[in-house]
Amino acid sequence: MNVRHAKQIGRGAATAALATGLILGLSGCGGDEKPPQDDKPAKSSAPSKVDNGAGAQEPAESQEPAEVLGTLAGQDGFELTVNSAERDAGGFITVKGTLKNTADKSRSIPVGMQGNETEVVKHGNSLGGATLLDSQGKKRYYVLRDTDGRPLTTTGLGIMKGGASLPVFMQFPAPPANTAEVSLQVPTFTPATIKLS
Repeated sequence: MNVRHAKQIGRGAATAALATGLILGLSGCGGDEKPPQDDKPAKSSAPSKVDNGAGAQEPAESQEPAEVLGTLAGQDGFELTVNSAERDAGGFITVKGTLKNTADKSRSIPVGMQGNETEVVKHGNSLGGATLLDSQGKKRYYVLRDTDGRPLTTTGLGIMKGGASLPVFMQFPAPPANTAEVSLQVPTFTPATIKLS
């Protein structure tokens, strides 16, 4: 190979390297730049989620403070807050609230909350042992059950993380219309008097 031919190959390689560098440099400039963002955080159209402490995710509730009709204190730092007790046209009362683990570590939800009736117990941990006591009418109302004996209440309760909350419900036969308040009793919790609406 003569010297002249070697110089031409060297110049060609240098030119190719320079062209490649320019192309790569230009491709990184400007083409994909995004316009400056304003200081407002982006809003997501997807609903936010909250961890219920049992691994499942639930849609977050509105930030308005819920009315508290009563609070039942339980074992090992559990607390049941009742937010509503509404009658419906079918002759039932649905009690809704929040079960919270106020402890700083995970705990098993007390098994005793399901009561000791065989039909309820066989369907797993639940609030199936809850009752409403109407002292005016001298009557006790048990959680309703479906035709298979499943309690009409939150079921599948297990371990809750420390500080976690879980929305819960219980459905009962309604006391007479003139009964304005009842005592909600859940095994392993202190009772609380709640107003019916």
